[in-house]
Amino acid sequence: MNTPGTLTRQSRLVAALCMCVDSVLYVTNLRKPAFGWVDVVAIALILLVNAGLATSAKRSGLVAVAVAAVQIVIPLVFDPGSHHICTTGGMMAAYRVGAWLPAWPGLLSIGALAVADFADGKFPGTGPLPLIITITSSAVLPWIVGRHTTTRSAYIAELERRADRQEQAVQRALAEERSSIARDLHDMISHHVSAIGVHAGAARLGIGSTGNAAAQRSLSAVETASRSAMTDLRRLLDLLHGKDDHQHRQPGMSNADELLAGVRAAGLPVTMTTSGAPLELPGSVDVALYRIFQEALTNALRHGDGVADVVLEHHDEEVVLTVTNSLRGSNNGTDRGSGLTGIRDRVALFGGQARFGPDGENWVLRVSLPTKETA
Repeated sequence: MNTPGTLTRQSRLVAALCMCVDSVLYVTNLRKPAFGWVDVVAIALILLVNAGLATSAKRSGLVAVAVAAVQIVIPLVFDPGSHHICTTGGMMAAYRVGAWLPAWPGLLSIGALAVADFADGKFPGTGPLPLIITITSSAVLPWIVGRHTTTRSAYIAELERRADRQEQAVQRALAEERSSIARDLHDMISHHVSAIGVHAGAARLGIGSTGNAAAQRSLSAVETASRSAMTDLRRLLDLLHGKDDHQHRQPGMSNADELLAGVRAAGLPVTMTTSGAPLELPGSVDVALYRIFQEALTNALRHGDGVADVVLEHHDEEVVLTVTNSLRGSNNGTDRGSGLTGIRDRVALFGGQARFGPDGENWVLRVSLPTKETA
């Protein structure tokens, strides 16, 4: 990417090269054996006008006129019959005029350079054709290249602005679509989940304290689960709306006791054993491990039979979660839906490992996640 400092350095380099080349061309094309003060003055003028190529772009027209004046003055006043005066300087001046000046000021400057080419006598032979070729190659062509460069840069800049506007429009459309999805989710799901909690609470109260204790526990678990579902739903809706609500953070393994209590209340006896010194996991790893733990217990509740055994191992480089539960009847655990795919995807996201499947009469899920996020 070009910066003002880079452009300035490039202009200075171009000016220095033109000063060197045009000075050498003047000396090598001398038609007299002696090198006198007149030649010193001529070279000084060449150096002076070529140094103008390093000045501001808005002075491109003045620099071109100065180069043209030197091309005329040196052969007429200082060194009659000399040729190749400011050859490279004139071409670069024409290029700068085309690149930086509007059409009419640029054409006037190019006209001055064309007159200088005619007066300098650079073209070989006589007749209009050599003159046209010389003026075209030394003045008109560099001017056209300069205008083409500027036009192309402006076109590319316009394409980039257009792409930015389209990207912004796409982002706005996506944001509006997320908001629409969030509203639809709220309208369709929150009412039904709330109704489940209300009806479960009413049923639990209707049973009374003398009713079935197991039914009361189940209904209480339904109430708790519905409240948790509403909390998670509101959190997801906030994410879809683009809100960053730190008061309602994503659950992590610090909420494992609450998750275990809910599953036990739903009728699944769970034992949990931990080993190693617990480490502070990165937020995303902590959330992923909790969601995997939640999915594993849900599968054990739906498809298992008897108790579930959970082992959580903390190591320096990884944390390992193992969930084992007995299978129900002839169920081999292959009908657990898309939950296992979600577990595999979460683990792959962090470069961990996941193994699950039937082991005799039990279903075993073992997941290991790194304790540090990978770059």
